Amino acid sequence: MAMQLVEQHVIKNTDPRFAALDRAAFASKNLYNAALYEIRQHFIFTGAYLNYNALDKIMQKHEAYRALPAKVSQQVLRLLDKNWMSFFAALKTYKDDPSRFLGRPKLPAYKDKKDGRNMLVYTIQALSLPALRKGIIKPSQLGIEVRTRQRNVDQVRIVPTRAGAMWLRWSTRKQKNRNRFLPLLSQR
Repeated sequence: MAMQLVEQHVIKNTDPRFAALDRAAFASKNLYNAALYEIRQHFIFTGAYLNYNALDKIMQKHEAYRALPAKVSQQVLRLLDKNWMSFFAALKTYKDDPSRFLGRPKLPAYKDKKDGRNMLVYTIQALSLPALRKGIIKPSQLGIEVRTRQRNVDQVRIVPTRAGAMWLRWSTRKQKNRNRFLPLLSQR
């Protein structure tokens, strides 16, 4: 059985690394809004949902997609796809039993044009592996470094907060050692 360990660091707006994180979160918001526009237009005019694969193919040419590393842009699109799937599931539940909701579920909303920021997900493929072996988290194209004790990180999430800070969270899977109590049981 595996468990997930999470380490979190807070980067305040006074930290010199904050500016790079803020630029990336802003670029992520731009991609999110541009992709959301494409999905909404397709949905309004055809009545069909534009799935992740089709959306990724369309957005690869967009400047907002190219403003971030490709792996990170793909994760932003996956997050948007997940938001739409949640909307459709909520809509289905609403049609079955409206009493479970305060109102009809709404389409995923645009992020604010000026003040909006969006979460970034850096998979292991978008992190510097030589730096990680030295205990440093170094996301691709950001130019920042954060120390860690972890050596096997699955992903890094950069989450903007309303308080003007960024949370850096990374997770790693660890195998739970079920045999650690067996020697104690055999002593009886």
